Amino acid sequence: MELLKKRIQEVGVVVSDQVLKLDAILNHQVDPVLVTEMGKEFARLFVETKPDKVMTVESSGIAMAFATAYELGVPMVFARRKKTPMMDQDTYSERVPSFTKGIVTDIVVSTHYLKKGERVLLIDDFIANGDAARGLIRIIEKAEAELVGVGIAVEKAFQIGGSSLRERGIRVESLARISSLANGRIEFV
Repeated sequence: MELLKKRIQEVGVVVSDQVLKLDAILNHQVDPVLVTEMGKEFARLFVETKPDKVMTVESSGIAMAFATAYELGVPMVFARRKKTPMMDQDTYSERVPSFTKGIVTDIVVSTHYLKKGERVLLIDDFIANGDAARGLIRIIEKAEAELVGVGIAVEKAFQIGGSSLRERGIRVESLARISSLANGRIEFV
């Protein structure tokens, strides 16, 4: 997706050869025009899979998952990073490490919002090692729902996340694939 690549080049901050900051468009401030276009592209890529739901993890994936769900005309559900007092007691949960935050958290989804047999499309902002995606996939499996694909805004192709999911036969579509962040430069595949 050329628009996303252009915006990454304009505002991306290379923190290290492993970390790219996109706070100006995806993670702290959201560019609504860009995110809307990303939702349209994900919907175009996955419409034939006929998802019943779009799923992500809070918080950075919510905007693009919402835009995708809107385009597909289906609900969006997001995994919370902690169980709140007002949340249903019946939940699916998984422990997942965060590559960029350097911590392990629980992600939680109410059983009321993810049902057996539902077709689920995962959408997220980044994939590095794939831990968040694998955690969401385990939740989908616990619910006896069906994963129809994974849409990623930015794949760090030099890390194992995307390729490890593809090796499992999972369809992964990334809007921008980065081959390197070496020497402070963003290189696309």
